[in-house]
Amino acid sequence: MPLSATRLKHRFTVEYPINASPKILYPYLASASGLSHWFCQDVRIEGGHLYNFIWDNQSHHAEMASHRTNRSVRFVFLDENKRHAADANYLDFLIEESQLTQEVYLRVVDYSEETDTIELQEMWDSLMQKLREQVGG
Repeated sequence: MPLSATRLKHRFTVEYPINASPKILYPYLASASGLSHWFCQDVRIEGGHLYNFIWDNQSHHAEMASHRTNRSVRFVFLDENKRHAADANYLDFLIEESQLTQEVYLRVVDYSEETDTIELQEMWDSLMQKLREQVGG
C-alpha cells in the first residue's frame, strides 16, 4: 500500500478578496503561464489537461479535472506514474462575485496530507499576495 494511502487527508478552505474582475483573474488560475507567475516555480502543460507543477525543481503532475471559464478550476494531483489515485489530493480555485457589492473573492480549497492549518494559512496568504501583485488587486 502506498504511503499516501495511509495518511489522513485534510480539507483546508480559505477565501480572499481580490480587486480584479473574474475575466482578468481566471487566466492566472487556469493557464500554465498565469500559474507560473504566482503559484509555483514553473508550470508545463503535457498534453491536453495534464499539468506539471514544479516546486523546488520537483515535478508534481495534476489533471485539470474541471473548469468553468471565469468561475472555477479544479486540479487533481496524480501519482508518480501520472495515474489517478484513490482519494487524490486536489486544489480548487473558485471565483465568486457578490451581486450586492460587486466584490470579487477567490476561494481556495486545498485537499492534501498537510494538516498544519497555520502553515497552510501562511502559505496561501503569501501566494495570494503574489497573485494580487500580478493582477493589480
